[in-house]
Amino acid sequence: MKPLPFLIVETGQPFPTLRRYGRFPHWIRVAAGLEEAETVTVNVEHGETLPSREGYAATIITGSAAFVTDRAEWSERSAGWLREAAHAGMPLLGICYGHQLLAHALGGQVDYNPAGRESGTIRLDLDPAAHADPLFAGLPASFPAQATHLQTVLRAPEGATVLARSAQDQCHAFRWGENAWGMQFHPEFATHHMRGYVRARADCIARHGGCARSVARQVTAAPQARQLLRRFVRHARGHAG
Repeated sequence: MKPLPFLIVETGQPFPTLRRYGRFPHWIRVAAGLEEAETVTVNVEHGETLPSREGYAATIITGSAAFVTDRAEWSERSAGWLREAAHAGMPLLGICYGHQLLAHALGGQVDYNPAGRESGTIRLDLDPAAHADPLFAGLPASFPAQATHLQTVLRAPEGATVLARSAQDQCHAFRWGENAWGMQFHPEFATHHMRGYVRARADCIARHGGCARSVARQVTAAPQARQLLRRFVRHARGHAG
């Protein structure tokens, strides 16, 4: 029997200088090891309507340059859909904006990070709970990940388990229930994506006291973080089966 497709909720577009690499759903699909025919993309930012949950193995929510705190109509509508999906037990994975949107949908608090912009290859430190998590189990206690964000999850949803932190962000990953995960970092980013974002956000990095050239030089591969997408796919396939 043909496996159920993955729904990708597209909430924004890459920075213009990076669009030669495709859109976020393509980056996610490649990193997750999914064929194009195994995914269905809905561009909610452009007004497309989210479908019924029936017939999908899981949902992945992309990053965006938008802000959850703006409470845009398309964003709030998507949050409502995600809230229902999470309570129904559908496997969900929110990335960056998607992480924040999922937290907001489930009653968490999202706002600007008091520590300022976080950019480049950062170090994730796993909380003890991560070592028994279906996605994070078996990973090193600390490993690199790619990040670029101004807003963050200041308070995880009630009942959520925080799984990872960084020096600047105390909720870099969480799990809510058995099947819903948020990741502030970008598991789909390769080094060329990350360096491109650092260059594109150079002025903002400088305003927050950083040096984009130095941050770009320190960008390295993040294979453990990238693994998490394939782990999510396996988890969702197992859940669907």
